[in-house]
Amino acid sequence: MIDFAEALEAIGHGPVKKSAMTNLNTLNEAYHYAKPSSFSRGMRIDLNGLTILLISGTASIDENGVSVHIGDFRAQMRRTYDNITKLLESEGCTWHDIVRTSCYLRDIDRDYDAFNEERTAFFKEQGLDPLPASTGIEAHLCRPELLIEIEAIAMFRTEKSCCKNSKE
Repeated sequence: MIDFAEALEAIGHGPVKKSAMTNLNTLNEAYHYAKPSSFSRGMRIDLNGLTILLISGTASIDENGVSVHIGDFRAQMRRTYDNITKLLESEGCTWHDIVRTSCYLRDIDRDYDAFNEERTAFFKEQGLDPLPASTGIEAHLCRPELLIEIEAIAMFRTEKSCCKNSKE
C-alpha cells in the first residue's frame, strides 16, 4: 500500500511525465470519432517512482469501436471489466492497483442489484482487499445502447530510475 506522506514527497520532487494509454487490441472507443480524437483512453502520470493511471470512461466496446452485448447488462459489465483489465495489463499493473472507480449506470433503479452482484463477484475473483473506493451514478451515456460505463484510477510504484532520467 502506498504511504500518503511518501506519495506527497514523490509528487514534490522529480519530473512529472505524462503519456496517453491505449490498447487497440482490446477496445477503441475513439475509433469513429472525428480525428484527432478529443480524449485519451487513459492518462499515465509518472511522479518520481509513483505512477497514477487515470482511465477514461470505459464500456462494452470491442477493438473495432463497436458496442457489444446490446441489451445484456451483466455481459456489458463483464466486457467493461475485461477492457479495463487489459488496459491495466498494458501498463504493467492489475486491479490490485485500482484505488477508485466511478460507475455510470443508464438505469440505476433497474440495474443496481445486478451491478452490485457482478462487482462483488469480480472483486472477489480478483482477491481485492481492501476494495477500491467506488461511486455508482445514474447517467446518460455516450451511446444509447450502452448500459454501463466505468472510469478508474490506479496507483502503483515503479522504478525511481525510470523517471529520474526523463527530460519532460
